[in-house]
Amino acid sequence: MAEIKCVGVVGAGQMGSGIAQLAATNGLDVWVMDADRDALSRATASISSSLNRFEVGDDAMRRLRLTSNLQDLRSADIIVEAILESEDIKKKLFKDLDGIAKSSAILASNTSSISITRLASATQRPSQVIGMHFMNPPPIMKLVEIIRGADTSEETFIATKALAERFGKTTVCSQDYAGFIVNRILMPMINEAFHTLYTGVATKEDIDSGMKHGTNQPMGPLELADLIGLDVCLSIMKVLLQGLGDSKYAPCPLLVQYVDAGRLGRKRGMGVYDYRKKPVTPSPRL
Repeated sequence: MAEIKCVGVVGAGQMGSGIAQLAATNGLDVWVMDADRDALSRATASISSSLNRFEVGDDAMRRLRLTSNLQDLRSADIIVEAILESEDIKKKLFKDLDGIAKSSAILASNTSSISITRLASATQRPSQVIGMHFMNPPPIMKLVEIIRGADTSEETFIATKALAERFGKTTVCSQDYAGFIVNRILMPMINEAFHTLYTGVATKEDIDSGMKHGTNQPMGPLELADLIGLDVCLSIMKVLLQGLGDSKYAPCPLLVQYVDAGRLGRKRGMGVYDYRKKPVTPSPRL
C-alpha cells in the first residue's frame, strides 16, 4: 500500500472540515469535496479562522483544495467520508468512490454507528474499507475510533492507525458491531437523560449539573446531545435498536418529538436548550 500523501474528504460540514484541517496541518495535500458550494465556502472560512488561531494558516491553506466534483478525489491515497449518517446514502457514495479512486486507495468512513462491512459490500475492494470515527470537533478531541469490517486487511488497518497517530490522536480499535465502542456506551446514557427529563424526574439544568458535578463529566448529557445534534443521536439509537435487537435501545419519545419539531441542537439554534440570541431590552431612562 502506497504511502499516504494526499487525503480526500467527502463532506464539508463540521466533521469533514475538521478532518481536512488535521490533514493539512500535518503536511498532507487535501481535497475537500461537497456538492454544496455554500458548504465549501463555510468550510474554507472555518478552517482558515481555526488555522490562524494555531498560527499555521498559510502553509496549511496552500495544501487545501476544495471541489464539487467527486472525480477530483482520484489522486487521493485515502478518502474519508463524512456525510449524512444514512446507510443508503453512504453505500451509494462508496460505490461511486470505488469507481473513481485509484486501486491502492483506502476508503474510510467517519460513521459513528453504521456497519463498515455493509458499506464495504458496495465496493469491489472490501479489504481496503475501514471505519475512521473522529470525535467532534476533530482538531480538538484526542480520540479516533478505528473499526475493522469483516474483510478489512491488516495492511489497511495499520495504514489508517498510522495516519490517525500522525494527526496526534489516541486510537482504539472496535470490531464491527452496532455503535462500536463509544456510542454503544454514550448514546444509551444520553437517551436515559431524555427519559429522565421526559418523566419529570428533574429539570434539564439539574440533569446536566448532576452528571457534570457528580461524575466529573465536562458537559452534561443533554448539553452534549445538543452539540452532537439530536438527529444524529436519534439515528444512532435506531441503529443500536436494529443492530442489537434489545428494546432498551428504543429512542425516548421526547428525543423523537424534538427531532420531528426541527429542534436539532446547536446547529439549528434550538434543541434541549435555546441558543438563539435574545433581543436586548433597553433599560428605561429615568
